[in-house]
Amino acid sequence: MPLVTSPRVLVPLALAATYLIWGSTYYGMAVAIRTLPPLRMGGIRYTIAGALLMLILRWRGAALPTVKQWKSAAIIGGLLLLIGNGAVGIALQYINSSTTALTIATTPAWAAIIAIFFTGARPRRLEWAGIALGIIGVALLHYKNPLPLHPLGLTLLLIATVSWAWGSIWSRYLDQASGLMASSAQMLAGGLMLLVASLVMRETGAEPASPRSLTALAYLIVFGSMIAFSAYGYLVKTVQPALATSNALVNPLVAVVIGAGLGGEPLSPMVFAAMFVILAGVGLVALAKGR
Repeated sequence: MPLVTSPRVLVPLALAATYLIWGSTYYGMAVAIRTLPPLRMGGIRYTIAGALLMLILRWRGAALPTVKQWKSAAIIGGLLLLIGNGAVGIALQYINSSTTALTIATTPAWAAIIAIFFTGARPRRLEWAGIALGIIGVALLHYKNPLPLHPLGLTLLLIATVSWAWGSIWSRYLDQASGLMASSAQMLAGGLMLLVASLVMRETGAEPASPRSLTALAYLIVFGSMIAFSAYGYLVKTVQPALATSNALVNPLVAVVIGAGLGGEPLSPMVFAAMFVILAGVGLVALAKGR
């Protein structure tokens, strides 16, 4: 087997992409939506990324998805991108990128609960303890936060987290295209749904979009979508869910550092306490799944 196709090489590279790149995309999204409506921005991001990746794969001889596989791509794209990423984009209008990333860090805990519906296996005591810690951490994060608590923003983040966890688990049981073609189809389907949602909701943004927002959008298309989302799709199909979603352990740390360093987002002892509790909870869930 060629070195470039060996899981021993691809899995660490894919993990690094989801850990570091996705940690930076929260701030990237926050910058992009300053002059671009969130749903439209997400739609442009994923439609372009999915179309470009599909063209590259077709040029290399990959087969297009079947009708059944397009249906699977629409389901996963709807859960991960339309609901998951779309809700995060709207929430970032009310909550800063650091707080958003820390709230999304509870994804593995929700995945452990959702897995019951697919496998019938109930979480172990260690997993329940991790889930409880994650919920407590989110409560601490939004209690006396440097930014005022915004009920709509928090609700959207919780919806996004559950939807992302549901889509990640369900994707393992659906018929999908092989390799990166599955990721490209999901991005294309999810991106088109985001554009339709933007039209339905009659989104309006600043005209014209600022160069900084467009630069952030370009970064999200190439790195956040074509590279990191494809890497995540590979991990979901290759390794255990606990490892595939383990980016939740690292993304908040990267997001907090970038948000504070580049965006000047306020930090407080409560934010660090919440970070410790959330990551401890996610760690317990990952440990239990590993066992």
